[in-house]
Parts: sequence; C-alpha cells; structure tokens
Amino acid sequence: MRALKHALEAKRLHHAYLFTGTRGVGKTTLARILAKCLNCETGVTARPCGKCSACIEIDAGRFVDLLEVDAATNTRVDEMRQLLETAQYAPTKGRYKVYVIDEVHQLSGHAFNAMLKTLEEPPEHMKFVLATTDPQKIPVTVLSRCLQFNLKQMPPAAIVKHLEHIMKEEKIPAEPEALGLLARAAAGSMRDALSLLDQAIAHSAGRIETRGVADMLGAIDRSYLMDMLDAVAKGEAATALKTADDMQARSLSFDAALGELASLLLKVALAQTLPGTIAEDPERARLGELAAAIDPESVQLYYQIALQGREDLPLAPDEHGGFVMTLLRMLVFRPDGAAQTISAPTSKRPAAKTEAPKAAGWPELVQQLALAGAARELARNAELQRRDGNAFDLVVPKAKAYLAERSYSDKLKAALEQHLGGPVTMRVSTGETAGTSAAAIEAGEREARRAAAAQSVQSDGFVKDLVNLFDAKVVDSTVKEERK
Repeated sequence: MRALKHALEAKRLHHAYLFTGTRGVGKTTLARILAKCLNCETGVTARPCGKCSACIEIDAGRFVDLLEVDAATNTRVDEMRQLLETAQYAPTKGRYKVYVIDEVHQLSGHAFNAMLKTLEEPPEHMKFVLATTDPQKIPVTVLSRCLQFNLKQMPPAAIVKHLEHIMKEEKIPAEPEALGLLARAAAGSMRDALSLLDQAIAHSAGRIETRGVADMLGAIDRSYLMDMLDAVAKGEAATALKTADDMQARSLSFDAALGELASLLLKVALAQTLPGTIAEDPERARLGELAAAIDPESVQLYYQIALQGREDLPLAPDEHGGFVMTLLRMLVFRPDGAAQTISAPTSKRPAAKTEAPKAAGWPELVQQLALAGAARELARNAELQRRDGNAFDLVVPKAKAYLAERSYSDKLKAALEQHLGGPVTMRVSTGETAGTSAAAIEAGEREARRAAAAQSVQSDGFVKDLVNLFDAKVVDSTVKEERK
C-alpha cells in the first residue's frame, strides 16, 4: 500500500482502483478508507482525520457520495447502466463520488461493456474502486484501465497481535496459544478471525483458554502435537500413540491434525535454519526446544511422512488407523535408536579388504553396511543401475523420492567408503525400477511365503470340509505365515 499512500500524498490520483485478494483480507474496508482519504474535509490525504462529517458519515455507511454495490446481486447490464447514469452528476457533499463495486468479476459481459465506456471517459469528480477475489475473470480491457493492488493474506502472527489488542481493549484475558489457534483457523482472513473471536468470547466464561478454543474449533491445539512430536523423536511409541487415542475420544479431525503437524514441522525446520523467521511466533520458545531436540534430517523425513500420511488417509481402513500408521512410520524411520539399528555388530562385519560383491549383489552389500534410519531405507529401496569399481549409480522408485535427499545419500556414501576402505562416488536418481532392490526382494519373499501358506490352508482336509459344508471361501489375503 506504499504506492497508494505516495500517490495520495502527491495528489496523483487515478480514476479507477482494483483491490484483489482472498476473502476477508480487507478489500472493501480499504475501499472505504480510500473514500475517506479522497473526501476528508482536511483535503486529499493519506491520513484522513476520522473526525470530520465526511469521515464520520463514511464510517457510519451514510455518506451520500459513497455508493457501494454488490456485483453478485447486480450483474445485469440494465442495473449497471442505471448506476452509471448518476455518475454524470456532481457530488452532493463530498469532493468525489466514489463507486465501490464488490465482487466485480461477477458482472455480465454486457455490464462490463457499459462500465468500460465510463472508464474510458471518466468525469473528473468520479472514482471507481473495484474489489474481487478472482481478477482472472475481469476483461483485460477493464484491467488495463485500473491501478491494481493485490492484498496479501495476513500472517498468523499479525492476526494474533491484533486480537491481543482487541482483548486488551475489551479487558478479557486470553491465552496466547488460544489466540494462535484462532489465527491459524482464520487462514489469513482477519474478518474470519474476528468472527471466530466473537464465537470464542461467547463460548468462554470470561476468559479465552486454549482448551476451550480447541474444543470450539474441533481442532487439536499445537501444544498437543508438540508433545506427540517430542515423543516420536525420543522413540516413546506409547506416548505418541496415546495422542491418537485421545484425539479419537474427542472426535477430532485426523486430516486436520496431519495438516497441522506438517505446518508445525515446517516451523521447526525454519527455527533450525532461519531462527529469525519465528521471532514473533507466540510458540517460539517451544519451537526452539523441538528444533534443538530433533535433528534436521528427521524433521525433513517427518514432514514428508506427514504429507504422505494425509494423502493416504482416505485409503486407510479408518482415519484413526491411518493416523496411527503415520506415527508408526515416523517411529520406524527414526535415524537413531536401538529399535531401528538392526545392522550387524561392528565386530562381525567383514573387514574392509573383503572383496566387493558384483553389481547383482547390491542387496547382499546393503546387509553388510553400518546403516540405520532413513539412510538404511534408501539403501534397501535403491536399485544398482551401474557400478564401475567404487562408482555407484543408484535409482529409487518415484514413490520413495524423498529418500533421495542429499543428507541420506551422504550417509550411504560414507557407509560404503567405510566398508570398502576407499573413496566412493555415488549418484542417486529417481525413476522406473525393476524390483531388484533389497526391499523389493524381501517383499517378494514374504509374498511367496504367504502364498505358500495360503496354498497349504487351501489343501488342508479340515479346511476343505468346512468350505464344502458351509459353502465358504478362504480369503487368501488374510492368511499369515506361521512364525517359528
């Protein structure tokens, strides 16, 4: 808005302004402020006094020379022509006639043509202020005659700051975390934030608290997810999974929770890389603790798992199960921890001078490497396309593209160098695979064992009798191999 302020100060006025942006970011509010700037009795100014009769009447919605039109309900050409006929007359009280047309993109083509004639030859005393959420639907002939300003969504920190100011004025105590929940739910819209604040005040008993706001929104508060993420990072599976059970008991949305979890991990990553970006965040202290407690590799991996878990949620047997599986993935792929470190002990690994296996022996080589967590998953899911001495070309399937992260490939490269006793060059790409990775081979072996078990069940005499007697059917997918 700096350009608009400078134009007003320099008295370089345009006849038509276009404000664009998502709902609730202040387009029509700014249009009314501009009307005050143009008609304030102190003169055209970027700082209207707010006390003169023009400013007071504009605020009250009864200024005779300010006409607000909702294009959603006035789309026809006849209505636009009737509106523009009055534009030829001089203002009754103000300096300028200001026509504010909201959701202007909903006007018909003929109505736009009628407006265009006035825009081409505007009277000196008339100003258009157009507002829209969809500028792509406005004819280019109209766009070219407007000064366009795109209003950005308000960041949560700015919304929280304004809500804190309102609460201070209203003398209503409010927990910062509760206001943070309202700000995030508003998704950049101050209008939505104020509506949600009104609801929160109505629901509260004289104090806006985090738990009450979370219940009102049907959302899980961020501290809840922070505790869960901390438990995942420490490998405390029981604590992490209890979160899912508590969420189910409160009928909270698991889809929204995974979205919030991804958003939280983004902030943790920012806290690790650019701490200054969270300086105004009300949760910066806790975010700093998580950033120090979780290594950056895990943060990146958890973020990918959260996104993938949200995408897979509709395919899960139920949302609770899908959320639990997402947490289990985070626990399994944790880079450090005894439960995940299943490679052979150092004393039993072959010495560095051991002859390297042939190219087709990549799965066997993987078993001999000192790897854990995501780097091990990269090795297990990668296929060896080509090997020339200690130069390796690996490919991972597109579904596992996140494993091709530089940090993971660096760990795999270091493990190869330690095992082979010399420098290694390695290139990891994503693409089509042939099913020769260690993970694919293991999956094939499991499927073969399951198929053999299913065949054994099908051929069992007792099972055959049951099938014949009750006209039953054996569901092969439910058959599990016997563990010995």
